[in-house]
Amino acid sequence: MKNNNIFLCLLALVSIGGWAQDKGVFKPVPNNYYQQILRDVNAYEATQQPAAPNSILAIDHSKATYPKDPAAYKSVWHNKPISQGLTSTCWCFATLSFYESEVKRITGKEVKLSEMYVVYWEYVERAKYFVQTRGNMFFGEGSETNAVAKIMHLYGIVPYSDYTGKPEGQKFYNHDAMFMEIEGYLAHVKQNHVWNENEVVKTVKSILEFYMGRVPNQVIAEGRTMSPYEYFSDYLKLHSDNYVNLMSLVKYPYGQKTLYDVPDNWWRSDDYYNLPLTDFMKVVKTAIANGYSVSLGGDVSEVGFDKEEQVAIVPDFDIPSSHINEFARQMRFENESTTDDHAMHIVGFQEVGGKTWYLLKDSGSGSRNCGEQCKSFGYYFMHEDYVKLKMMTATVHRNVLGLAKVNLK
Repeated sequence: MKNNNIFLCLLALVSIGGWAQDKGVFKPVPNNYYQQILRDVNAYEATQQPAAPNSILAIDHSKATYPKDPAAYKSVWHNKPISQGLTSTCWCFATLSFYESEVKRITGKEVKLSEMYVVYWEYVERAKYFVQTRGNMFFGEGSETNAVAKIMHLYGIVPYSDYTGKPEGQKFYNHDAMFMEIEGYLAHVKQNHVWNENEVVKTVKSILEFYMGRVPNQVIAEGRTMSPYEYFSDYLKLHSDNYVNLMSLVKYPYGQKTLYDVPDNWWRSDDYYNLPLTDFMKVVKTAIANGYSVSLGGDVSEVGFDKEEQVAIVPDFDIPSSHINEFARQMRFENESTTDDHAMHIVGFQEVGGKTWYLLKDSGSGSRNCGEQCKSFGYYFMHEDYVKLKMMTATVHRNVLGLAKVNLK
């Protein structure tokens, strides 16, 4: 399907009177850091060997230069990038990083929060929903950026030091066995119509605790003992109502809340304000330019998203910059060449040649192929065109809407 899209775009370029300037090249994709994760996962070396690198169509970067020095970006405070390992939990890593930056902005406190505390309770909520819908839901590891506020509003949050969510000595997270066990158990529940919510939740919790450990029910901070919810609201000064979730699709009415219709939105949340694309882009830039940050979700499977160069651009052999608009964005979402497959945290920006580049903190393996000693380790450098065409949702503080002069109904 994506090859057909590229062909149609090439025909479009011919029709407007010019050929593309960017050139493509086929090259191997070793993804070295991902292989390092695999090597360090328990029992990996005894069961499999790293797969041979694939060759994919990529942009020829041999004559290009990109702004890849994180220090050159005007940035908000953020914890250093950390790896999500062998899990599909980017939604949590990106958004909890966003809230850590918010805590620093609001209170001046520098905290590292527990991603796996959120993941634990997200599985519990999925188990409840599975029973309530009689199994009529998408069940996977992924979720959305707005899930983090939902979980913290229900269960609070704890520091990372209080709950790592993995066995001592295990370098990388690995949820393969845990997910398969939960998935198998819920399939048994559905097949045998065992719709007892209390029992299902109890069993899912026992699986989670076997692999991740029991979640704490209190937090001690500055000599004060409090519940995870008190830590969230009183100590960190975070309040769910202060944050909004945004999307931009021409298919739906603008300025109103609507459903973000993707599989990882498993609880069918319609808590997304749909904005015109110009407003969506204005909010993203206004946020980072005024000391706020953004948790961003969208598609990272395009030819312009390069895991070796750590850049995300839209090549003109896909679509010229001047032609990127709400219809090009909607078309790719409709034909599924744009998918909802990754979340990252915008932590900085700079202007280069009249265009905005964004610095994105990332938890995936692709941003780490340069090696742990390189200064860009754990980051991507994203051109504004890529945000405009391929990034579908944003979580921001409500104040940003006023700063951007964007009104919601």
